[in-house]
Amino acid sequence: MNFDVISLILICGLLGPLLAGIKRLNMPLVVGQILAGVIIGKTGFGLVNPSDPVLTAFSAMGFAMLMFVVGTHLPLHDPNLKKALGRGLIATALGFALAVPTGLLVAHLSGIAHPAIFILIFANCSAAVMMPMVHERKLDGPTVLFTTTWVALADAVTIIALPLAMSPGNALTIATGAGITIAAAVAAYFVLHAFYNHSKLGDYYRGLSKERAWGFDLTVALSLLFGLCAIATHFGTSDLVAGFSAGIVTMLIGEPKRFTKQLVGIAQASFVLIFFVLLGAKLDVTALITSPSNLELTGMIVVGAILVHTVAGKLVGLPLVSGLAASAQLGLPAAVTSLGMASGMITPGQGAAIIAAAMISLITCSIGTAGLQKYSIPAEPGDSPAPGNQDGEEPHGKDKKS
Repeated sequence: MNFDVISLILICGLLGPLLAGIKRLNMPLVVGQILAGVIIGKTGFGLVNPSDPVLTAFSAMGFAMLMFVVGTHLPLHDPNLKKALGRGLIATALGFALAVPTGLLVAHLSGIAHPAIFILIFANCSAAVMMPMVHERKLDGPTVLFTTTWVALADAVTIIALPLAMSPGNALTIATGAGITIAAAVAAYFVLHAFYNHSKLGDYYRGLSKERAWGFDLTVALSLLFGLCAIATHFGTSDLVAGFSAGIVTMLIGEPKRFTKQLVGIAQASFVLIFFVLLGAKLDVTALITSPSNLELTGMIVVGAILVHTVAGKLVGLPLVSGLAASAQLGLPAAVTSLGMASGMITPGQGAAIIAAAMISLITCSIGTAGLQKYSIPAEPGDSPAPGNQDGEEPHGKDKKS
């Protein structure tokens, strides 16, 4: 193992927080990380080889952890979620209905013979991008809830469908593997829910973990994550489904606040950072800049995503800013680019176009969530926010847990 390369990637990855910390830029963390990869990778100085087996393994772990984090961002504990489910499902269905002709058109115009990936890109919304912005701005009220529900549903459906879109010839194998992986996740949920929420043993070990800084919850969660990844790999489906399922299970079980800090720390500071830096290293930004077709692809994806989400939102009675907020994308385009370049479905230049469009979507989401403040209704005094998202140690599953 070459520690020189790993240290180089981590040091260069610091460009992410350094740029994100400049208030005038207001730049998301991932932009600097991908830019760092571009500088040291194929487009820049060629200091890293993304196809190195060790780096490939680290990148795969980062990808799984990214999907894990996405799964934990779904607002499934919101007490008002049931009220918004119907409208959210309609918005998701309309988004897909609009994404189909848009995706077919973009695939035809770009010459990429895989329209399914564009359909999913246009139907996708990123809960991992939008939810933190909503929480940061303390947005609340029916309009915000309907929008976040739509984002969560669209994110879940598109992520689960992506492995099928990337390999339609192996649809039966992938669907079977996904079913087995999800079944294993459901079984794990019942076991862990009983351990944490219906036994004194769970309280005991969580208490010891807090007292002695064991990171017990984090170890359990990572064991679940990589266990499901092993099952997914064995049965021929993507780690994407495994990571997403593990994140949902972990979020449903409930975790102390310190777990969230541990998870974000180990993910963002290591494996997810490595994934995005290596993703940037694979991209051919020169081909994006010098190729009119790749620049056009970026523009088509940006315009298509905005149109699909704003029109779908309007059709269910949501304001324009809801559509802009829902147009945010990150995890799925990253997965499409990583898997697509590995399989030869897209070129590094086209991958750079997809990532560039995703970066622009972060800006539109920021504009949209800022606009949602007009429709936000402050929580009444005494109302408690969704559990598990606060500074205390209470998890979702029980009233008290250390």
